[in-house]
Amino acid sequence: MAPGDPRNWMWEEACATLERAERLHRQFFQPSFSVVQTANWEPPVDIFEIDREIWILVALPGVQTQDLEVSVQSGVLTVAGTRRLPPAARGAAIHRLEIPHGRFERRIGLPAGRLELGRSELSDGCLVLTLSKLG
Repeated sequence: MAPGDPRNWMWEEACATLERAERLHRQFFQPSFSVVQTANWEPPVDIFEIDREIWILVALPGVQTQDLEVSVQSGVLTVAGTRRLPPAARGAAIHRLEIPHGRFERRIGLPAGRLELGRSELSDGCLVLTLSKLG
């Protein structure tokens, strides 16, 4: 490319934008080994409703059942817990850390009506919850 070619500027701008994005990512998703129990990320969810049930899928890769809490209070479903770094990661040089870890919490407002938490299953990196509609 020639020195005055606008593609040079565009390429430099694109590289600078990527570097800023990487810096922000590192800032917000730093490895943390503290014992403070504040949530530092929210897992993504999918919600489906059929006649008599609501299905909620919560993406929780690497989360173990014993590190998970689910509750329903005052029309709000709360999924909370901890995603731990794998034991092999401790002491390792981390080249990229994109999947959030540490304490998480997700609150989901439920539709009006009486609901009962039915099935709860951790499968394929997702928590699958079934809420039955009562009455």
